[in-house]
Amino acid sequence: MVTVMSEQRDIIDISGKGECAPEAPPAAPGTMSEDEIADLTTEMIAAIKTVYDPEIPVDIYELGLIYRIDVDDERNVDIDMTLTAPGCPVAGEMPIWVRDAVSAIHGIQAVNVNMVFDPPWDPSRMSDEARVALNMF
Repeated sequence: MVTVMSEQRDIIDISGKGECAPEAPPAAPGTMSEDEIADLTTEMIAAIKTVYDPEIPVDIYELGLIYRIDVDDERNVDIDMTLTAPGCPVAGEMPIWVRDAVSAIHGIQAVNVNMVFDPPWDPSRMSDEARVALNMF
């Protein structure tokens, strides 16, 4: 996981690609500290990991369905997520489940979940934990 600090927003890249961001400028007054970002990141991932695709016994974080989490200094959160297939029967509900899970974190203000299909999801986005759970090694 890579945390990229910018002047306006803290972007948590959970793409799993291990890309390193350029060194961030010093935080401006009123921005979250690195410790606050780390704690919030841990809490958001834990909350997202409570959401499961009902057809797959693995949480959506480990499945690689969460592409981006963007948190501003007021603790408003934007999340980009996808589905394993565009025709998923819970396509309308799953973003609500993610929004509700992250909204329950103390201090979070507003959560917006965007459904995206680019890049399309494929099994290579799954964690090793998901692969083991699904017997896909």
